[in-house]
Amino acid sequence: MLSLPQRERRQAWVLLAPMLLMMFLLTAWPLGRTLWLSFTDTALVGDGTAPSWVGADNFIYAVTDPDFRAALWRTLYFTLVSVAIEGVIGVLVALLLNQKFVGRNALRVLVILPWALPTIVNATMWRLNFNPDYGSINALLSQLGLIDHYRSWLGDPLSALNAVMLADIWKNYPLITLLTLAALQSVPEDLYEAARLDGASPWRRFRKITFPAIAAPLAVALILRTIDAFKVFDIIYVMTRGGPMDSTKTVSFFVYQESFSYLRAGSGAAYAILMTVLCAILILLYMVLLLRQYRGEKST
Repeated sequence: MLSLPQRERRQAWVLLAPMLLMMFLLTAWPLGRTLWLSFTDTALVGDGTAPSWVGADNFIYAVTDPDFRAALWRTLYFTLVSVAIEGVIGVLVALLLNQKFVGRNALRVLVILPWALPTIVNATMWRLNFNPDYGSINALLSQLGLIDHYRSWLGDPLSALNAVMLADIWKNYPLITLLTLAALQSVPEDLYEAARLDGASPWRRFRKITFPAIAAPLAVALILRTIDAFKVFDIIYVMTRGGPMDSTKTVSFFVYQESFSYLRAGSGAAYAILMTVLCAILILLYMVLLLRQYRGEKST
């Protein structure tokens, strides 16, 4: 006869087995297969010969490839700048929506709409907005007197990536807003009343009361957005296809082209593994942050 703890442990493994099997089939097996491909010269379309084992050649080529390094720096620029702007806008909008005014609930619903839109729809809408002939961006800037002729924002290597970043920021800042607003709802109003009676300025109230309340949720939200922005692909694919002159080609788009446009599955897999390692580093930072937050809450 099995003891009660042993019986519960076996029952737990039985209940977890379907999930573990799905995780293996959907994650471990594809990742292992990709890792194996990265050490070969496999091509998606070949002459029927078996792929050769090339060892670490694909990885050596990847880290020495100037195009890949350029895509990596481009991705880091996209990630850091867009997430920073999303964080600032998200916090400011959350502070606004936390105030009491007529129509607040309706405005909260409207703020969610960009985030609720599918990325393909959002990218298509912004591609039309940036159209050099009839786009609303050119029309607005022309009416305001900021430009004297229509520009091809997505056709200019100097502005294309920033235009894509604007579309990404517009779509994703509501996530920061929602998480920050949820944290603000937990702050007792009595703290603000006491601070006002003590003569604390709005900036001091924000620094001493508001920011400590939203710091942990905001940090988690920013790290999640950083991981998501680092993997950006779909909005770039719809808006620019990585152009012009590769000015919007990020790491994810680079992996896609290497594997499915140039049909080099082996080197494409190596690029994908390197990207996975970079994402794993970001996830590790996320886990460390969560652990520190948990320990801080436990100590209090």
